[in-house]
Amino acid sequence: MPVPTASVKKRASRRTTRQPKTIPRSRTRVPALKNSKAPLSSRQVALKYGFRSGLEEKIAGNLTLKGVGYTYEEQKIQYITPAKPHTYTPDFVLENGIIVESKGRFETADRQKHLLVKSQHPHLDIRFVFSNSKAKINKRSTTTYADWCAKNGFIFADKDIPDAWLHEPKKSQ
Repeated sequence: MPVPTASVKKRASRRTTRQPKTIPRSRTRVPALKNSKAPLSSRQVALKYGFRSGLEEKIAGNLTLKGVGYTYEEQKIQYITPAKPHTYTPDFVLENGIIVESKGRFETADRQKHLLVKSQHPHLDIRFVFSNSKAKINKRSTTTYADWCAKNGFIFADKDIPDAWLHEPKKSQ
């Protein structure tokens, strides 16, 4: 009875011939890791400094340059979805109490979450900074991120936090 060795060898050879993933090159000027010649991608830089996206890193850099105090993902806000409690962690909470959420993609789950948080915590001033507020909420919809915010009473901006937000006085609760 012949032994099917070809398929076993084929599987083994696929595992051993895989090349390690290379670090993608980008235009960032951040120095590379010690043993690597490739510069870090903006995503790797953001992760290195604790941010989840390049947009969050950019906003943090601009807040720092403008001398505005903020916290990053420190505040935890409890909210309840039907039959299950959850926690929302805002991206940025400014000194004046404004909560800023940065969004590249604004998916259905995020939109639902923010509606629940707003309904359960109406005293919170939650605002969005989109990478593109003119993007459609999905392929089949004509509704943009901006339209959704306007309809649901959220203030929003594109690319960066407006200076006006930074200079708003703290609201009493």
